[in-house]
Amino acid sequence: MYQSFAETGGDLGRATVFVLDEFGLPAGSPGRCDQMIKQDLLGLLDTQPALVDKIDIEATDLDEELKRYEEALRDGGLDLTILGLGQNGHLGLNEPGSSLDSVTRVVQLAAETGAHSLIYGSDRPATWGVTPGIDTLLASSELWLLVTGAHKAEILVRTMTADIGPEVPATFLRTHENVTVFADEDAAGLL
Repeated sequence: MYQSFAETGGDLGRATVFVLDEFGLPAGSPGRCDQMIKQDLLGLLDTQPALVDKIDIEATDLDEELKRYEEALRDGGLDLTILGLGQNGHLGLNEPGSSLDSVTRVVQLAAETGAHSLIYGSDRPATWGVTPGIDTLLASSELWLLVTGAHKAEILVRTMTADIGPEVPATFLRTHENVTVFADEDAAGLL
């Protein structure tokens, strides 16, 4: 999606881009979300966003940094939030058990979630991270859920049909009035 956006002359010159969440890895680690977005989006654009905001996990006072980020996300509201679907139904880094009223916070990661950092070249999986909560994400004007691969087919069905609740955090998307799901044929294979 990011590559198509860049190839068609996508322009974020007047936009603020929020790096949604961050893995608890050292600065500069290729498995961190800030590095992933540089590679997968920002590095492809001719015009950079007006502002890129991210959670500074190395802040002296992480609690204050989390409050600052939550306020930044809420100030003026998020126009569009682009999310992936985790194999266990996580959304952002909101693992199963995340409540509807959760806000930006530190979270412990399931092994399969933390292992995602290895795909980008981290020397170890992340065991913790920081993420906007479900309540914060649902405050967005519009949400896109991107789902690719046959390994996501079963959780996509659960996201669309299971009872709405913390067991599959992605089910909370069904409470929002403006959500679009983009799934490739493999991911949509069981629908």
